Formats: sequence, structure tokens, C-alpha cells
Amino acid sequence: MAEFDYIVLGGGSAGCVLANRLSADPRDRVLLVEAGGRAWSPYLRVPKLGSRLFHDPRYVWHHHTVPFGPDAVTEMWPRGKVLGGSSAVNGMVYNRGQRADFDELERLGNRGWGWNEIAAAYRGFENNTISRSRTCGRGGELTISVVRDPDPIALTAASAGTRLGMRYLEDLNESDEPRIGLAPATIHRGRRVSAATAFLNPVRSRPNLRVMTGVTVERLVFERGRATGVVVRRGTSTFVLKTNLEVVSCLGALGSPKLLQLSGIGPRDVLMSAGVPVYLDRDNVGMRMRDHRTLVNTYRLNRDVGHNRHLASIPAKIGTAVKYAATGRGPLAAPTGDVLAFFKTDPDQPRVDGQVLITALTLAGDGGRVERLPGLSCMGEILRPTSEGSVRISSPDPDHPLTIDPNYLSTAYDRVAAVRVLRTMRELFEQSPIAGLVDAELSPGIGAQSDDELLHAAIAQGQTGFHAIGTCAMGPRDDAVVDDALRVRGIDGLRVVDLSILPIMVSGNTNAPAMAMAARAADLIRSDRDAVAVPGPLELSQPGPTVRLSAGVADGR
Repeated sequence: MAEFDYIVLGGGSAGCVLANRLSADPRDRVLLVEAGGRAWSPYLRVPKLGSRLFHDPRYVWHHHTVPFGPDAVTEMWPRGKVLGGSSAVNGMVYNRGQRADFDELERLGNRGWGWNEIAAAYRGFENNTISRSRTCGRGGELTISVVRDPDPIALTAASAGTRLGMRYLEDLNESDEPRIGLAPATIHRGRRVSAATAFLNPVRSRPNLRVMTGVTVERLVFERGRATGVVVRRGTSTFVLKTNLEVVSCLGALGSPKLLQLSGIGPRDVLMSAGVPVYLDRDNVGMRMRDHRTLVNTYRLNRDVGHNRHLASIPAKIGTAVKYAATGRGPLAAPTGDVLAFFKTDPDQPRVDGQVLITALTLAGDGGRVERLPGLSCMGEILRPTSEGSVRISSPDPDHPLTIDPNYLSTAYDRVAAVRVLRTMRELFEQSPIAGLVDAELSPGIGAQSDDELLHAAIAQGQTGFHAIGTCAMGPRDDAVVDDALRVRGIDGLRVVDLSILPIMVSGNTNAPAMAMAARAADLIRSDRDAVAVPGPLELSQPGPTVRLSAGVADGR
């Protein structure tokens, strides 16, 4: 019999939560497999410095899109390659999404995914230090906070937002109304709180939990229609890991469809074109992808305020670092955005459908250098885009790049909403008191006024929101990749638990929903566990040695 009951693939936001919750039952032996390693770099602990690792292949996967838009733009989409996954390098903004998002999931036929169930999952792991509202959790594993010493310009921007009908709230997750306030973030006492920090590290000593790092998943192993294990690679060695109960893919909206397709589960034409034998023809694996297109406005300020003065020159950096080391405060202790706002792009919209994240910082060139002159950056999003892209393999080689087509702003709704988001961002900075600090709009620039000019800027000057979803979407119909228990249709013993299972976009940043959905999935898996007998030993259907791991090997030592 295999050594493990559950093999969890991917040590990111969902995988860390799932490993924590499944291993809480001492009956179950859980293996967590991660391609990266532990978060050794100090940049992974200092909130403002995580993005410095975006170009470091030791900590980040580098995916590239196909050219898109009239200027044939190609983007690099980074994803965390470390315990904690993208939560170890992201902007740390903690946004639950709207009640209506999850109620819509249930309305679409996904039983047990309404707001009541998801809110309970949130409250179960939150340690919200911002407010004592009954809507949030206290004492859980994941600390959520706002900065203790906000830059005055952040409060100035928030005050301007109230003139557009946004209510200032201390905790933006308390309401779904138009609102503005300091950005809630997964930061505790000036340190980043990743999914590994919160959920994995505290339980690493559990005897029934093994964590295997530095291991790349290549494909699934099937036997008589059941997933019985995975083929993995460490260095030049390839071997098979077996499970008694289930394989759970938590590889994300890019990684999970890639694994399924490499294993022969996906659209027949995609698999045949890539040279992969078809095991199960599933049209929607890798399809229906949605992402937030981030629309970027930047402004030059007429006074030397904001974060640039603290982070541009070497003497300023030294002073800022000394302050951070001594107090855990200052710009280095802040999330990507200082202020978060939610608004309606049109008064007739039934609910909030736009978001803007404001940071008192501007970057030069490719985003690697802080500008010396003072500035503000604003990142806007259509909260629920309807354009759908795709993720496809083009080779049986797991190391071969994916073909990623974002297909941004391809629907009429998205194009209209994008223009409205950009115009609302401009309108905000025309309000007092922030208007008195604005010297000029740097991008898109005053030359972009018409709808077509703003749409061009949205593609050419915008960027990915890092929020891809939907590529293994759940639903009640046979064409949905997974059912509402997240079981892959047509294969026993296989689930997907990550953002790829969302058939619709949630209203905002996606790290918090990924963790809540994993906590909910753990309940569903445990429920099935009690109803299913453990199968006996199974024969391998694909070559490779089955490995029994000692604790040292499992921890990557």
C-alpha cells in the first residue's frame, strides 16, 4: 500500500492551507510537493521587497504570453516558486471579494459555495487586527492588518475619494459598498505573512505530514480510470509517488491545466497537436481563463512627499532600512498599495464593479528603479471581466513553455468598463485635497482622451493583474472540468483546488479567495474521506520507481 493518503501538488496559497487542514486528522498521511524551496531570502520577509525577486528563477516561475493587442504586447507572468507560492512574492493585499460573487457560484449550480460557507472559511483562519466586526475572524492563523504609520499622502488620497461617494472605512472587508481606505494586507508587525508562514510552518512537526521541496511534477499516473500517483523529477532523477486516496492539484490557474494536459486530459486538438496521447477528451481544460487587466495611471507630484524620497537614493535607502530594522515601520513595511478603493463605474451598475489601488511610489523603466522625483501610481481593475483567454501546452516536455493567450478586453462590456475605470481614476485625482498635489499625469498622459486612446493605453501601458482563474472551472454540467466537490470529471481520485476552479471572477485580489476555497475544499475532502474505503495496492500504469520517503528526503535536506 502507498505511504500517503493524499498527495497535494503545489505549496502555494491553496496547497499550504490544504496540507494544514488535511493533516489535522492524524489518520491521514499527507505529502505536500513543491518545486521551489523554503523562503530563505530576506526579500521574502520584508513586504516591500518581495517584487525584487520577480526576475529570479530560484523563487519565481516565468511564464510569457503570446503577443496581444495592436502593438503585439508580450508580458511575463510571474508565479511564486517557493513554499508559500505567489503569496510569498505578491502585493499582500487582502480582499475577500463580494458576498454576491460566492452567492453567484451557488446560483450557477455549485452547491455549498455560497457566501455563508465561504465566510465561515474566512473567519476560521483570519486574525483580523483592523476591526472587531462580527464579519471578520479573530485568533486564526492568518494575520491581516493595515500600516501603523500611513504616509500622509495616502490619507489625502483617501479623503479625495470620499468626494466621489466612497465611504471611508477602517476595514474595507466589512462592506461591499463603494468605499475607500488603507489597504488591508497579510502583514504582521512589519513582516510578510505568506501561506507558508501562516499555515505550513506551524504544523511542520506533525508526524503525518511530509513536505517535499525541489521537486517538479511531470504528469499523473492512472490505473483503470483512477489517479494513483504522480511522476515527479528532482534534478536528473525521475520517480513515482503513490497515493491510497487522492491526488490534489493546487498548481494554480496555469499549472493545474498544464498538468492535466500533460497527463492526457484536455481538448483533443490541443493534446494531439502537442504530441500527448489522449487519455480523456475534456474541451474546457485550459479554456475559460479570465484575468484582471490592470489599468495604470501615474502622476508627478508638486511636493517632495510619498515613498520615492525614502527609496530612490542610496543614503535614503540606508535610512529607511535602519528605521525598518529598528521599528518594523516605514515604507518597507507597507504592501504594494497604500490605499484601496471600490466604486461603481456607472451609477446604474447594480453593485461595485471597479477597483483602484494607489501607492505613493513611481518606478522608472521596466519597474526596477524607484524614481527620485515624487509621484503616485494608480492601478485600476474591472472587477468582473468577461473576456476569456486560454492556457495550452505545445509539447509533451514539462519544461516547454506554455502558450498563454490572455485575450484581454475582447468583449464589449470589458471595453466600456475599462474606459470608465480609467476615467474614474482621473476624476479621483481631480478632487480636493489630492488635486492640489498633482503636477501632471505621466501615463496614459493628457494626449489620451478618446475611448479608443484610453483602450489602447489599457493594453499597451497596462499589465496583468496576476489574477488568472477559470482554466479548470467547476459547474453542474458535464462540460465543466470539476464538479462542486472539485473532483475532476471522468477520473477518480483526482481533484483540483486552486483559482482555476472558479467559473467567474471574484471582485478583487485573489489570494484571500484562494485560501478560503482551499479551507472549504478540505471540508469536502474530509467528508468524502469518511464515506470511502481506502483502496488496496494498485499496479503502476507508467514506468518509474515508487519512492518511500524518509523525513530528511521529504524536507529536501
